Amino acid sequence: MNLNILKSYWQQALHYRLRKEDIGIIIKGVGICFLFGITFYDSVIAAILLFPLIIPWFIYEKNKEGIKDCKELGIQFKDAMLSVTTAGKAGYSIENAFSEACNDMAALYGKKSKIYKEMKRITIGLRNNIVLEDLLKDLGYRSRNRDIQEFATVFAVAKRSGGNMTEILNASINMISRRIEVEKEIDVMIASKEMETRIMEGVPFFIILYVSLTNKGFFTPLYHNFLGIGIMTACLCVYLVAVYMAEKIIDIEI
Repeated sequence: MNLNILKSYWQQALHYRLRKEDIGIIIKGVGICFLFGITFYDSVIAAILLFPLIIPWFIYEKNKEGIKDCKELGIQFKDAMLSVTTAGKAGYSIENAFSEACNDMAALYGKKSKIYKEMKRITIGLRNNIVLEDLLKDLGYRSRNRDIQEFATVFAVAKRSGGNMTEILNASINMISRRIEVEKEIDVMIASKEMETRIMEGVPFFIILYVSLTNKGFFTPLYHNFLGIGIMTACLCVYLVAVYMAEKIIDIEI
């Protein structure tokens, strides 16, 4: 991870404010800690001691949310560039084409959408005489979307070399479209495996619950003594490692 990304994370942390979605993640994390505490230790105190696990859980969930938002912005960005290309063919300059695309995104996705806000930011930047290439690079840097970053690089080179912008835009859009299609195909292919993973992650808890209900006292030797706590802690660590490995297996990047 380079220094610019670390700096970006630090700046975001300084200005971070909890949202409703974040509160939901924290509540879910608290629930998971209580589930672990009761299942593995039969103790509310143990559940409270496990609260530090909420921090990596929160980071993991926010990372998933960020990846989802990044993919969503990539799809919307492709549609925005299609709008730019259409405006360019209609005779607009490339800068004015982006302004027209901003209006199209408002009609297509609404003014609360990510792409409208980004296109509006670009439009305002152009009005303040900021170079379009720099605005696109800034968007790619902030979004961390590889398609947008590559598009910004290609666009900057084409603008400096005086190439046919319409053809270059079309080629870039086709490349982005192919990548998005491949991502969708992969998502469809692993959807069932992802569901199986979620079921397998819950199986240990159902087994423990079933045995506890049908054979009362079966797990009693594992609770409230040092040896049992050690064994259950080892089981919890193995479970967490298994969950982590399962998530990495189904996390396929292009």
